[in-house]
Amino acid sequence: MKSMKSGILALGAVSLLTLAACNTDLSPKPAASAPNDTTVATVNGTAIGKTRIDMLIKQGAASGKPDSPETRAAIIDQLAMQMVIAEAAVKKGLDKSPEVTERLEMVRQSVLANAYVQDYIKTNPVSDDAVKAEYERIKATITGSEYKARHILVDKEADAKDIIAKLKKDAGAFAKLAMEKSKDTGSKAAGGDLGWFDLSRMVPEFGAAVSKLEKGKFTLEPVKSQFGYHVILLEDSKPIEAPPLEQVKSNLSQQLQQQNLKKQLDDLKAKAKIEIVAAAAPAPAAAASSATSAASAAK
Repeated sequence: MKSMKSGILALGAVSLLTLAACNTDLSPKPAASAPNDTTVATVNGTAIGKTRIDMLIKQGAASGKPDSPETRAAIIDQLAMQMVIAEAAVKKGLDKSPEVTERLEMVRQSVLANAYVQDYIKTNPVSDDAVKAEYERIKATITGSEYKARHILVDKEADAKDIIAKLKKDAGAFAKLAMEKSKDTGSKAAGGDLGWFDLSRMVPEFGAAVSKLEKGKFTLEPVKSQFGYHVILLEDSKPIEAPPLEQVKSNLSQQLQQQNLKKQLDDLKAKAKIEIVAAAAPAPAAAASSATSAASAAK
């Protein structure tokens, strides 16, 4: 059994590519601001453009940092410091060292790869028809029922049997007994109310007992699970219904977008000529650890 919410609301395991640029302050030379950009500061005659500040402000907003005069001033100060240090590095010839050159190339590739991903997402939006079709496809797979029940959870079987005996005399006392006797802190205060659920969310023993109950009836024998002994009252059941399309449209669109992107990236990789000449050698510490593990296993 599968619920609509788990099928639609939960985004697929498709990764969008984690292509964040390496955090490095090294640059072969300070880049000039873009043409027609507004200069907000200069460092040794090289301009810092407003476009760059706006870009960093936008990135900060994604993590909750406010756009304020103070924030912008701090960014300008940090960029100026970075440019000063980068110029000093270039004067020392550090931009020519193999390690720095490799790192700069990695950053360049990462930025370009991110730009490709963002461009693909922007130029290949998911259509409403595609979202609706996917919604209907998943909706057609929905089967089974969902249940509304209460339960009382105790540690000892004898206690559960005592509760059942009391319910046989007064079935309307279920909520009161749950508040008094149940050790389930999540439902105790609500009289043991578990709300609506599908059986896949419950431990097997609990689900099996619920599926056999008639509406308005409670279990006549304690139901044992890994948590203890349950006394269960089934209040209602109904077929699982799909949530309205509008409720899941945004998440479903994102899921389709991720699937389309993955397909595009997989296609690019399939068409590329990739030759693995040799696997990278492990670091000395890792190699030593592996050798120690192997020696221990051989004993």
